[in-house]
Amino acid sequence: MTDTAHPIVWLHHAGQHLGLVPSLGAGVAAWQIDDPRAPQDAQARIDLWRPWDGQTPDLYQMASFAMVPWSNRISGGGFSQGGQFYPMRPNREGEPYPIHGDGWLQAWALAQPADDTLEMSLRSRCFDGSPYDYDCVQTFRLVDGGLDQRVQVRHHGAQPLPYGLGLHPWFPRTAATRITAPVQGVWLSGADPLPTEHTTRFPAGWDLNAGVAANGSLIDNAYTGWGGTACIEWPERGLQLTAHMPDFAQDGGEAQHYCLIYRPPQGPAFCFEPVSQPIDAFHQPGQPGLRVLARGESMALNVQWRFGPFGDGGAAMR
Repeated sequence: MTDTAHPIVWLHHAGQHLGLVPSLGAGVAAWQIDDPRAPQDAQARIDLWRPWDGQTPDLYQMASFAMVPWSNRISGGGFSQGGQFYPMRPNREGEPYPIHGDGWLQAWALAQPADDTLEMSLRSRCFDGSPYDYDCVQTFRLVDGGLDQRVQVRHHGAQPLPYGLGLHPWFPRTAATRITAPVQGVWLSGADPLPTEHTTRFPAGWDLNAGVAANGSLIDNAYTGWGGTACIEWPERGLQLTAHMPDFAQDGGEAQHYCLIYRPPQGPAFCFEPVSQPIDAFHQPGQPGLRVLARGESMALNVQWRFGPFGDGGAAMR
């Protein structure tokens, strides 16, 4: 455990090192692997997610955090469900809309059910005026070659409400870093960046099917028809990281899977976010991807992350 205002709890297994920060929105401080190219006594590590500096309380500086009980932005000052309007207020300085739910704004409890596993849990009761009354459990299990990550939320409120989940990892980017994933379309947006138009004709350099550079002009957009796999490549590091949704088929396939790319023009990192709904789904026809949960009902998001040598046979698309 690291001695800071927000202590890091470390899990070490299979040549990997995972640091969690329960008191800071259940954020991830780092996910690292031993560098196989370094001398055995050097203890050099490679960051798979951009590491937290150990000090700043800004969740956007964490290696990753979960988005619960919904992801990304909600416009219109709130949303309607069952004939009732539920107001929602902004929850991050500089953001005109509430963003990423409220789990990331609260402290969580930590447990270790197995030597290779850490869990963080939260019981949230209408935090900061939110209508959401729920509990959530995040599970991190280190396995040979990667990390199994699960987020499960259960509704406790008297009235059914729409839920969504997401993961917000930050990936270090080198000059040649690329991200590839099977997708069908993308939501274009205005400057805010709320969605304005859906298209299957990708802007130049935005087609994830062909691969998108991790460096370039701003992308802050949700992709539709995601095939549930992805591959991030770091050629200079001789390394790649893949994502796989093990429950893809039973959770509705391409029609119910979305991902989001956040590629800022500057900085050392970018985001690839597995999410259960597109941006501002609360105000899109049919509320795509959101799931209305009655009291006691739950939903989950599972991602299997695997690392390996660069160009390892297209493992991400298997």
